[in-house]
Amino acid sequence: MSAKSLPSMIVLSLCTLLLLVVPVFAEDSPKQSKEKTLKVATFAIDITPPIGHPLCYGHIAPAKKVVDPLSARGMILLGGDQPVVLLALDWVGANNGAQDEWKKALAAAVGTSPDHCAVHCLHQHDAPGVDITANQRLKENGLDGVMYQEAYLKDVMQRTIEAAQQSLKQARPVTHVGTGKGEVKQFASNRRLLGPDGKVKIVRFSSSRNLAAIKAPEGVIDPYVRLLSLWDGDQPLVVLSYYATHPQSYYGRGGISCDTVGLARGLHEKQLPGALQIHFDGAGGNIGAGKYNNGDPENRPLLAQRLADGMQAAWKSTDKTPVTAQDVSWSVKPVLLPLRDTLDEEKLTTILKNPKGRITDRIRAARDLDYLKRTQAGETIDITRLKIGPAQVVHMPGELFVEYQLAAQKMAPEDFVCMAAYGDQGPGYIGTTIAYAQGGYETGRVSRTAPEVEDVLMQTLRELVAGKQ
Repeated sequence: MSAKSLPSMIVLSLCTLLLLVVPVFAEDSPKQSKEKTLKVATFAIDITPPIGHPLCYGHIAPAKKVVDPLSARGMILLGGDQPVVLLALDWVGANNGAQDEWKKALAAAVGTSPDHCAVHCLHQHDAPGVDITANQRLKENGLDGVMYQEAYLKDVMQRTIEAAQQSLKQARPVTHVGTGKGEVKQFASNRRLLGPDGKVKIVRFSSSRNLAAIKAPEGVIDPYVRLLSLWDGDQPLVVLSYYATHPQSYYGRGGISCDTVGLARGLHEKQLPGALQIHFDGAGGNIGAGKYNNGDPENRPLLAQRLADGMQAAWKSTDKTPVTAQDVSWSVKPVLLPLRDTLDEEKLTTILKNPKGRITDRIRAARDLDYLKRTQAGETIDITRLKIGPAQVVHMPGELFVEYQLAAQKMAPEDFVCMAAYGDQGPGYIGTTIAYAQGGYETGRVSRTAPEVEDVLMQTLRELVAGKQ
């Protein structure tokens, strides 16, 4: 993406930042590079937006109060050919141009390449959503600040990047990797309930008061939360957690919140002094809490505690394996996902430019149009895989269906396979081929990919996870 397409404030701040940033490594980095010493640096900052800030891309009520603070949490793995950066944001999404700019800035700050940076969101709805290139389209059509405030984005990016760079000075040696999983009870349920005709009859969503939906089985889910931890001897340094579900318990009332997953992260982190916990949402596009959640606010801490209990069970089951830098690898596969034939440039442009249209419709049109144009221009999305000892972590785009996560685990049954989805959410929901024929919300207008997407992604997973061409 050309810098000329960015808002002037963001261009100025990012250019200044990239000019001032000088890659900083641990004090003896040249020697470490030769000897392949494995190290990790961690960082975290508060990214709670101000009162009045748009939430969920501007599709719901703006912020009226702070219920729970939001954070950006990341780690930098050092010792391989290039540093690897993993960043998790308490945002609903960071899409299209936002992915480009985050990765460019992080890479410049820590001395790596953008394709060695993975940026993911936890997808809480009472949190900001950022799409820099779509936002520019909105500005050009008189809708400035309806998706997010540029001053907020500038501040968050600058402080996060500074924190990442400063963390390199306190990088710690990694001697072991820990792997463990624990069952999460009475949280996740599949959102898509089929009727006798094989079509979606009920969408259970993240909360439901429909008795038929509540009584129906959980359906296809991944019931486990997985914990991947890095250790210096007996001291845990960072814990990465992965669980496939939509995180929201209730939303849209103006209360900023890190919601169930953020609260669970905090509960478990309190049990691990000195170790940062970074949570990633797995392939939870068709998963929510609808069977066990009716949307009442008091259910939020209950669901959070259930996930935290699963995390604790995973922690107790952790196995430690000695690792060195030679046990770490990073693979990248750029993909061009097939476009949905329902995306019509002329219609979307008309909606976007209509001054009398609903603002939420114009925001959605800008997002649709931006992803359409980027894909037509051949803009690919990087799918990446981190291999460290017995563990593999796959970083995926979109609101991915859980079937992809379960398939990846089967491709490498001897490995501890984790999946982080909700990377670039430009594609929207990403279903399986059969899901598009079944109908339902997730494969309707909120999906920008065609049914053939399953072939592309499964082949990519076979290459990255199973090593099969």
